[in-house]
Amino acid sequence: MDLIESPVSGIIDELWERRAELSPTNDDARRYVTEALDQLDRGVARVATVSASTGEVVMDERARRSILLAFRVLPMERSQAGPFQYADRLPLKRNFPGVRMVPGAIARYGSHLAPGCVLMPSYVNVGAFVGPGTLVDTWATVGSCAQIGTNVHLSGGVGIGGVLEPVGAVPVVVEDEAFIGSRSVIVEGARVEQGAKLGAGVLLTASTRVFDAETGAELSRGRAPAWSVCVGSTYTRRLPGGEFGMPCLLVIKRLAEGERHDKLLLDDLFRQHGSAA
Repeated sequence: MDLIESPVSGIIDELWERRAELSPTNDDARRYVTEALDQLDRGVARVATVSASTGEVVMDERARRSILLAFRVLPMERSQAGPFQYADRLPLKRNFPGVRMVPGAIARYGSHLAPGCVLMPSYVNVGAFVGPGTLVDTWATVGSCAQIGTNVHLSGGVGIGGVLEPVGAVPVVVEDEAFIGSRSVIVEGARVEQGAKLGAGVLLTASTRVFDAETGAELSRGRAPAWSVCVGSTYTRRLPGGEFGMPCLLVIKRLAEGERHDKLLLDDLFRQHGSAA
């Protein structure tokens, strides 16, 4: 797995090597970690991106280390939003210009919400990146360090898995123009490529087998192919106890690049919310 040159200060690497001795009493460490979290919060730094040259996910381990260090050097503090009270080492996110964020939506400091995205009552964890024009629908969860692209729709109840540990693990990446159907679960570094449309209730992990419905060919595991329509399915596997149906992803249709699926034409209406700036 490739690594990218990090905009985060190299002092984070030094702090990581002596993390066992750090605590909220270390003022300098807290300052550097807070600066790194602020870079993630503003989108200056990202835990992961897709390389334009190789098409593979590249990691900024220094950025991820800064998040883990935050749990050592930031003190536990109480905060309040309206009648709700919290106790945590990370405060709620306070800077989201141009974002529509309705009551009940929660985003943690250190996550980035790009202008033009919409958050219904939902949860976005630290280190996550949510691109412009993306709709995070009701009760959807964007886990720690997950990377969500531009004009994505995460439908109601979607679970996007997070990853902080182990070091070297790849976060979930959902690329531009993708659609994730209601109650789907995307975890363990699985990847939804550009323009892919996933039906309701899909389970996609890094080891999920992916098949082409027309040819029966097995495709790359843990990836929903670009500009495809996919549904959850099962394949038969023989085990010592008998034959069982195991979950898989089935590609039932291929779309032309930029093509919108008929059932998704209403998506644009949900994003026409104007500027919140």
